[in-house]
Amino acid sequence: MLTKLKQRVQQALTVEAKAAHKIGLTPNAISGVGIVLAFLSAVAYWEWKTNIFYLLVATGLLLLSGFCDALDGVVARLYEEATVFGGFLDSLLDRYADAAVYLGIIISGLCDVLWGLIALSGSLLVSYSRARAEAAGIEMESIGLAERAERIIILAAASIAAVFWQPTTAMNIGIILIAMLSNLTVLQRSLYVYGKLKKKSGN
Repeated sequence: MLTKLKQRVQQALTVEAKAAHKIGLTPNAISGVGIVLAFLSAVAYWEWKTNIFYLLVATGLLLLSGFCDALDGVVARLYEEATVFGGFLDSLLDRYADAAVYLGIIISGLCDVLWGLIALSGSLLVSYSRARAEAAGIEMESIGLAERAERIIILAAASIAAVFWQPTTAMNIGIILIAMLSNLTVLQRSLYVYGKLKKKSGN
């Protein structure tokens, strides 16, 4: 849903992309920084009980990880460094980043375990459904309510609310929303693929 906005953001990141390239950062290196930030975010979520403001740290690290996810693509396109393996690696690391953050939240007790697992499964399946569809030649970008950008925004908003309200209640609301929207997105994509394949077959 936010794909078009993401494209505009990526266009606005030219200055940052040039700076990153100037200091020698490749798209894969930026992807690597992003996954490290995501794991640190997961640790901060895990440690929230020792200090409630760790939730703000976790949120900041999560948003920086998302920033890296946008920046690596800009650098790759701007300097013609995009490769098939680079795209594969970026997608793979994004899945590890998602899993780490959700597991950090679940293990920390910030959300109900069942809803956390549903949110995690839905988030991974959103990406898997796109990969399978595009392998069949069907473009999936912008199809669905909860792509990665939307999920990060929901999680960040819930985390900030958790600092100033009841932490587990706020996070549960965010996780339940992600669980519902991500699985709805999988359904949307499944129906979209079905319609496209049916049209192709002429039935």
